[in-house]
Amino acid sequence: MTIFEKDLAGYPLDAKSPEVAPIIETIKATQRLVARLNSGVYSEEEVRDFLSQITGRKVDPSLWLIPPFYTDFGRNIHFGKNVFVNSSCTFMDRGGITIDDEVFIAPKVNLITINHDINPFNRSTTICKPIHIEKRVWIGVAATILAGVRIGENSIVGANALVSKDVPPNSVVGGNPARIIKSIDIEKYKQKE
Repeated sequence: MTIFEKDLAGYPLDAKSPEVAPIIETIKATQRLVARLNSGVYSEEEVRDFLSQITGRKVDPSLWLIPPFYTDFGRNIHFGKNVFVNSSCTFMDRGGITIDDEVFIAPKVNLITINHDINPFNRSTTICKPIHIEKRVWIGVAATILAGVRIGENSIVGANALVSKDVPPNSVVGGNPARIIKSIDIEKYKQKE
């Protein structure tokens, strides 16, 4: 496995190890792109061009992201179609972030896939786990989604929620830690054919 594959697979990696140097170099390159994105005024198309460079793949032309935008690594972010990301969001994506179609993300949302070792004498070791945001999810202002969490389709994450556990589909969650507030009767909202 490459160091990138190990990181994405959740292997504990010590940032002080020479083996981790390629990850650090990618982070530095990403930070240069992020700084350029956040220091200018760009069209939606130009923003998507920056995001394509940051992620290393072409993003869908239906994606709308309003800068500033922050990411540490960038290469492990996967955007679906018709995704909207409002300003000042932070995506720490070394563990992988998948955002499915028609997801709405409010300002100042944090998606954090990385954690440090609990051992204080080994704190420079990081462990990554993926985040998956399923179709038609709406994440409220300043919510934080932690490593290893899946947000089920059609769900809503309330403003300022701290989500540390999976959210079932068709649910509204809020609070710190987030808990289910209510279910969404999806049949009520499905469009008739």
